[in-house]
Amino acid sequence: MDRKPIWDMDDVEARFLDAAHTAYRLPPVRVQGYNNPWMSLAMQTPSRYPDTERVYRPMSPSPEAIERMLETMKWVQWLEIDQRHLVWMRAKRYGWHQIGRRFACDRTTAWRRWQRALQTVADQLNALGISQRKLEGIGEVDM
Repeated sequence: MDRKPIWDMDDVEARFLDAAHTAYRLPPVRVQGYNNPWMSLAMQTPSRYPDTERVYRPMSPSPEAIERMLETMKWVQWLEIDQRHLVWMRAKRYGWHQIGRRFACDRTTAWRRWQRALQTVADQLNALGISQRKLEGIGEVDM
């Protein structure tokens, strides 16, 4: 009886996209113990310093999204270093021309290498028998 593989390239791609999105939504890392009270005083009166181009950070990800991201980050250990960079650049939605420039190859060659890397991860997941969890909330705001 033929069993359909649990993981395919589309599922692996979706998990890497979700991991990149979750990593973007994490709060910025700051030096602990450093506090400047002048900035808080300046921000109390925003009419004094109007900022027409405010930078809004997205909401922090849920703990489940962080767990999925950490699980996905373990998968990159199965890839070579160049494949890791390639998969992560594509997950961050870099264009194929930019990726091709980074790896000194044509965009179609970069695409084939990316597909090979995703297939490597999918094959490894299927060989280990890791069950696929339903991807909840991709592209949605976790509350």
